[in-house]
Amino acid sequence: MRIIQEKLIDRKVISSIAKFLDDNEVIVLHGTRQVGKTSIIKILISSVLKSKIPESNIVYFDLEDFGLVELCDKGVEKVIDYLTGINCDFSKKIYLFIDEIQYLKNPSSFLKLFYDRYKTKVKIIVSGSSSFGIKSKFKNSLAGRTVNFEIFTLDFEEFLWFKEKKIRLGAKLPDILHNELRDLYTEYALMGGYPAIVLEKSIGKKEFKLKQIINTYIKKDIRDLADIRNINKFNILLKLLASQSGNLLNILELSNTLGIARQTIEDYLFIMENTYIIKRIYPFYKNIRSELTKMPKVYLEDSGIANILVNKTFSRVISGSLFENSVYMNLRRNSSVENIYFWRTNKGQEVDFILDGRKLIPAEVKICFRDKLIKNALYFSNKYNTGDVICITLNKSKNSKYRNVKQLYPWEIYNILDNKHYISDHC
Repeated sequence: MRIIQEKLIDRKVISSIAKFLDDNEVIVLHGTRQVGKTSIIKILISSVLKSKIPESNIVYFDLEDFGLVELCDKGVEKVIDYLTGINCDFSKKIYLFIDEIQYLKNPSSFLKLFYDRYKTKVKIIVSGSSSFGIKSKFKNSLAGRTVNFEIFTLDFEEFLWFKEKKIRLGAKLPDILHNELRDLYTEYALMGGYPAIVLEKSIGKKEFKLKQIINTYIKKDIRDLADIRNINKFNILLKLLASQSGNLLNILELSNTLGIARQTIEDYLFIMENTYIIKRIYPFYKNIRSELTKMPKVYLEDSGIANILVNKTFSRVISGSLFENSVYMNLRRNSSVENIYFWRTNKGQEVDFILDGRKLIPAEVKICFRDKLIKNALYFSNKYNTGDVICITLNKSKNSKYRNVKQLYPWEIYNILDNKHYISDHC
């Protein structure tokens, strides 16, 4: 099944994926619906087409086509027969791209056999609409046979690419460009980073499409992926988590509030996290055992989803929690999630983010900068001898008395992130 080439917008993760196109391992793209996996596959196909691989050796399966699902479920040899029948040249490398791999009855067995029998002849690149849907069907038999990539909604830099705004974020910019970026970032924080939502010009259509994504997730994906007995309570929990974005996650309190067993809450959270809807961030402690027993904070993986769930429509004013959620999105997409923490003492002192890369950085997130708002970060800096403190803000102040506090716009945080991270662990 051939793909029609079209103009597509680049994504940061593509350069990382491309490094593995010549290796034997199966490439697996994990991500929620409408996050851009199919477009990434098309860009990868374009990249392979520019090499010396014959076009007839580049094949695309969209498993929304039940006929192709049936073909793959019949086994590897039937697919090989199909590739032979469409004149693929087995004396050269064949690239087989499979979209929506979770529709197969046993994708794990299918990919294992393909890899074990044909790894030097057929390169497999697959995508799936959710991590949970794939991982529930992938078994340990794929160990060492796959390399996995998490695909998220756009970060702000990619958002600008989709808006065709050619602004160098790493450069020193004049105030007029910062003002333009402030307006664009507000849109990003309010409406999120789903590619189709960003490209849509009508706010009404943006809202309609995002609600459709939410409804499809609640009414179809969750029904298909997990045995949820009470989808209504699952939905209520999701809305409650959206309203508590950036706050501590108290499972016992949620259980009492919703009348749902604690274990059921845990199960729902596992599903939400593994379908890229929420993420739990854990507190920073020197004592690891203490860290594991403390409550995490919760964020939604897309601030537009959070906005719609809380307000039922796009709010026109960015709230503090929505702004913090949008900053989390950019940190998550550009650094290892294992290096993103928060800090909170028993006395209630809290720092929004602790970035634990090559050096430890306390980061506060405030829409408007005020000296009094970063006292906890300064306390943390003194306690752990971190040096600089950063405050990510939309409105800087020229009157701060603290010389070791760096005020950064959210589009300036790329300058402090030292470990680009797109590849998840090998299955």
